[in-house]
Amino acid sequence: MLNSIVEIALTVFVTLMLIAQLIALRFRIPYTVALVLIGICITALSTAVLSNGSVSGTFFVSIQWIESLYNQLVDSGLFVGLIVPPLIFEAMMHIRRDELSAVIRQSLALATIGVLLSTAVATVLLWKLAGIPLVDALIFAAIISPTDTITVLQIFKRIKAPPRLSTMMDMEAAFNDATAIVLFSIILSSIGFTHSTVLLTGAATFIYSFLGGGVIGILVAYTARYIHTRVDDKLAGITLTIAAVYGAYVMATGIGTSGLIAVAIVGLYFGNSTMKMAVSKRVKGAILSFWEIAAFVGNTVAFLFIGFVANLTLFFTAGTLVLIAFAATIIARAATVYPIFAAFNYAGRKEIPLRWGNIATLGGVRGALSIALLATLAASGVVAATHVSTIATMVLGVVFISIMIQVPILSRYATKLFGMRHRVRD
Repeated sequence: MLNSIVEIALTVFVTLMLIAQLIALRFRIPYTVALVLIGICITALSTAVLSNGSVSGTFFVSIQWIESLYNQLVDSGLFVGLIVPPLIFEAMMHIRRDELSAVIRQSLALATIGVLLSTAVATVLLWKLAGIPLVDALIFAAIISPTDTITVLQIFKRIKAPPRLSTMMDMEAAFNDATAIVLFSIILSSIGFTHSTVLLTGAATFIYSFLGGGVIGILVAYTARYIHTRVDDKLAGITLTIAAVYGAYVMATGIGTSGLIAVAIVGLYFGNSTMKMAVSKRVKGAILSFWEIAAFVGNTVAFLFIGFVANLTLFFTAGTLVLIAFAATIIARAATVYPIFAAFNYAGRKEIPLRWGNIATLGGVRGALSIALLATLAASGVVAATHVSTIATMVLGVVFISIMIQVPILSRYATKLFGMRHRVRD
């Protein structure tokens, strides 16, 4: 019976992928938005059937099995380790060295200083102006700080946005995921402590996590390149990249550093060095196709899960709290992007158009990583259940609004700004 359910569940999952893709193409909306809508509809329908006492049938049993598998994946902490690395690697391997060198400083500033600043601004706004308890506000701000640019990059590809802008936001997303995870871990471990050494320890942990992850990434990337020069087989080449991606992540996290930074470095090195100098064309094509599919499946898993966990009833009953949290998130993003861009423009030549600041602010879409961090919070037992409930309502509400409302606004604005016939010079 279990084998039958698993087989049907896999069939349902693939079918949902196809339906989401068809909807996205038909209505010209991002694939990730279509996934969230499908997840919400399925969850609502499944709940309605079960609440009426009806026999759910094989389809709904399969849906319940998929949802249960999702919950186990997130609750166990495996979501970030299994799903996020392929997304980062696939994005990083397409970034070119010349494009990266033009925006690396801005990307790193947004991904480090920007995350810290946006967390601080959102915390103060919710604490002082909205009356949210300080600890709740701080945890929420840390959880919601990482941006998810998968949806944004889909829009950019469709309208042919300037490569430098796409690269900058892609790099920011890859690195601020790591920053957010480290910051969130530091905050959780610091709750209940008031020693003056907490700040110093947190700073040291932050630096060690980034530098250590970078070193591991370089070592793994160089080793993989060396092996690639001696292997000219499609399956072996694909297997080697899988080993490099997950090997870098496991090694880095194993010594307490950032696995996502390690994966990002492996992706950048692979795309700019290994593929050009150590991989034949036929192996290169196979590797690119594999990771494109892997990223597609990863996005499906991540955003379908958002649809599953979205509780529209809860959003409506706690609408004021959700809107306040979303407003604080947007203001914090703007308070980060514009000052950082202005600082770079002031320090050097006019590097970043003002309109790019508008895109970067709207492009700060929140996604699956925030929900994964939320699950970590619930499992940690550090925060009382009532406070976790408040934080969960804000996080899920902000992610939902971000994907369903912020993304369409961004799409219309970006289309007007970077329309295919009126492409702004990079």
